[in-house]
Order: sequence, then C-alpha cells, then structure tokens
Amino acid sequence: MARSNQTLASNQGDVRQGSRTQPFNLLRWFSLISMAVIGTVAIALGAVSTRFVITESVQRDALLTSQFIQAIASAEVRHVSIPNVRTMGDLLDPRQDHNFPDVDPLARASARGEFLDHITHLPDVILANIYAPDRTVIWSTNPSLMGTTIHADEDLDQAFTSRVPVSASYHDVDKSRMEQKFVIPPDYIFIENYIPLFDADGDKVTAMVEIYKEPKDLIDRMLRGLVLIWLATALGGGLIYLGLYWIVRRAANLLAIQQKQLITNETFVALGEMSSAVAHSLRNPLATIRSSAELALEFDTGAAHKNINDIIGQVDRMSKWVRELLQSLRPLSEEAEPVNLVAALHDSLMAFEQQIAKGAINIVFEPTQTPMVRSQQMQLNQILNSLVSNALEAMDRGGTLTIRLEPIDARSVSVVVSDNGKGMNAEQRTMAFRPFFTTKQGGLGVGLVLVKRIMERFDGSVKLESREGEGTCVRLSFKLIP
Repeated sequence: MARSNQTLASNQGDVRQGSRTQPFNLLRWFSLISMAVIGTVAIALGAVSTRFVITESVQRDALLTSQFIQAIASAEVRHVSIPNVRTMGDLLDPRQDHNFPDVDPLARASARGEFLDHITHLPDVILANIYAPDRTVIWSTNPSLMGTTIHADEDLDQAFTSRVPVSASYHDVDKSRMEQKFVIPPDYIFIENYIPLFDADGDKVTAMVEIYKEPKDLIDRMLRGLVLIWLATALGGGLIYLGLYWIVRRAANLLAIQQKQLITNETFVALGEMSSAVAHSLRNPLATIRSSAELALEFDTGAAHKNINDIIGQVDRMSKWVRELLQSLRPLSEEAEPVNLVAALHDSLMAFEQQIAKGAINIVFEPTQTPMVRSQQMQLNQILNSLVSNALEAMDRGGTLTIRLEPIDARSVSVVVSDNGKGMNAEQRTMAFRPFFTTKQGGLGVGLVLVKRIMERFDGSVKLESREGEGTCVRLSFKLIP
C-alpha cells in the first residue's frame, strides 16, 4: 500500500512537472489578449463616437429650434406694433391680460395667435406646451394638458432657474411625466426642448415653450452615421488585429524555426564532439587490424583465407562509417559558387558506373538544359552521390533510375531522382531526415541528413516521396545563378 502511494505521488509529481514545463504558446496568447484588448478599445471608441454624434446632433437641433422660436416671438410682437415694448412672454398668459390695460386686446390676441400658429406648424413637432412661471400649462397642442400644473420636472425647473434653453433626447415615452401625453406617439428617438421667453428687461422668464420633436431626417442621418462609425471601428479593429497577428505569427514561426535549428545545432555539436573522439580513437586500431589481416593473408592460403578477407571487408566498412560520420558533422562553408548541375549529375553517374552495370540498372537521364545553380562543387557531388547510392541499393537487378530537371520559376530549378525500388512506409518517411536513422543493413544513417543540411545552407530544399513496394522520389530545389 505504501509503495502504491509512493507511485501515485510520483506520477502526480510528474504531471505537475509536465504542466510546469509546457512551452509558452506565443501565438495563442497573443490572439486571445490582442483580440480582447482591440475589441475593448474598438467598442469603447465606438460608444464614445456614438455618444458624441447623438449629443452634438441633439444640441445642434435644440439650438436651432430655440433661436427660431425666440426669433418668431420677437418678430410677431413687432409685427402687431404693440406699444411699451411688450414681449411675447408677457402676452402668452391669458390670465395676465388685465395687467396690461394699455394693450389693445385685438392686437394682443392677434400676436398670440400668430405665434401659436407658427409653433403648431413647426416641422417634426409632435407636441408643444407653453408654461407660465407657476408651471401651469397655459397652451398646448394637446388640449387635455391645458390648465395642468406640472410638478417635479427637473428639466423644466432647470430651464426656469438657469434661464437658458435645456434639451434632452428620449427613446421611449416616460409615462410618469404628465406633460408627455402625445396625440401621435413617436416612433423612435424624440427630442425635448425647453425655450425660455423673457420680459422686456430680459431679467425674468415670463413663459417657457416646450417643444417635442421627432426629426426623422436628422434621425436617419444619425443612424447612417452610427452605422458608418461602427463599421469603420470594426473594420479598423479587424485590420489592426490581422496586421499584428500576421507579424506575430511570422515572428512565432521564425522563433520556432530558430529554436528547432538551435536544438539541431546543439545536437550536431554534441554528436560531433563525441563522434570525433570515437572516430579518432578507432582509426589507429582499425588501421592496425587491417594491416595485420593483410599480412596474415600473404602467409595463409588455407581455410582461414576467407575469414581474413571478411575481417578486411568489415574493417573497410567501419572505416567508411568513420569517414561519413566525420564528414556529416563537420561545419559547412557558407560561400556559394556557380556549379553546372548537369555536369555534376554526369559525374555522379560515372562514379557508380560499375555498380550500375553490375546491377543491370536502366538509367533515364536526358537533360535539355545545363543550368548553373548556387552550391559548391564538392558538396553538390556529395549530395548527388548519396542519392544515387541510396537509389541503386534500394533496387533489385534490372531496376530503373530516372533523373529529371524541372524548372520551378525564373529563379529556381529542381532535380528529381526517382527509383522503382522497395520504397518506404509512412513511419520510415517520417524518420528519413533524422540523424542515424537508416533502412539499409549496415548503413550509418547520415546521408539524407547531410543532403538536407547542404541544400538548406544554399537556400535550397529537399522533399522525399516514397511508397512501400513502389519506389522513392527525391526532389532537390536549387537557386539559379543569373
């Protein structure tokens, strides 16, 4: 039981350690955080812009309405030529008629009627009220409100107290407010304006005109503006997010490639140090063994002769491994030079001429061009020799090795080396470019690794396609020398 508990604790510790060492996913966290930040900023900007547009539009409409009402009031008083410079605010309350005996009742009624008629026929007006200083409705386009006293109306009290126009916008009718009794209910947004009218000295508010408007044209323009604001905000936020995401994704991919390259370089450095030590330690014993075997071969022609030849063959095979190992792990030169690709292919085929003839291999290679590619002569020969060697060893007697040149674009060309040998399965294809992996008996597994390193060193690439029982195709992509 104690051992089981220890095992469980150990497993839990491993899980915790694994969770702690999980790599940081830069792209995922950037996507989430940047989307949240940009979305929040975009919504805030949209809300502020929306509020600004609505407020400015309402205030502008209220200002124009106030100026228009006050101008009408002044004009009507002058029009009827009322003496003693009476204002429209003094004339609107019928209850105050007895306080102005010097004013002709007909002139007073005419001025009042003209002014009220103008208010009634103002565009977009859905309700108009006029208040006396005691908050009594002395006139309204809704006759049911006349004579009503309004209490606890903050906007009305503010307009009387501050003696300046007060405006507000509403989306819904406030049923608790007695004065909002519309004959025709508004459809969407409506605007409330309180416009004060003064006495002759301009010190006292003698009447307050309340105008409810539903400016449909203004509302339509506001809605179009709001749609444009939110579309522009969403589009701008989306473009910023996509731009930053593209940059960070490229950076994340570059970091991943560099990290992978760093791990690969560290692996090669460690392998190089270890392999160099092992290879140099093996060279002298192998040379001694081979020399001793050759000496023994000269004095023995009996039954041991075959065994001595086997010893020499195995020593040669191990010496080849040591050379390949040292060659694959040494640093590569970065200086490129123009190399004739067709000539290099012919050299590789000539190097394996005896093996090709011995295996009765059919070679299909009919180049129609001689491109100069960016590489190095010696390293390109190593690449091609490795691929031709692999292809020949993968085929039975009478196979076919096909080499094709295929232009990619004006700056690149590819070499396709294919055989009809035994091919690879899916797992083998995945492991093909890993160090020391091989499908050949007695192979070292550094050929394709070296091919990949050399091709990438000169801005090229290598791709492998293979099907088990059908053969293998390797495509090398080179940069052309103009």
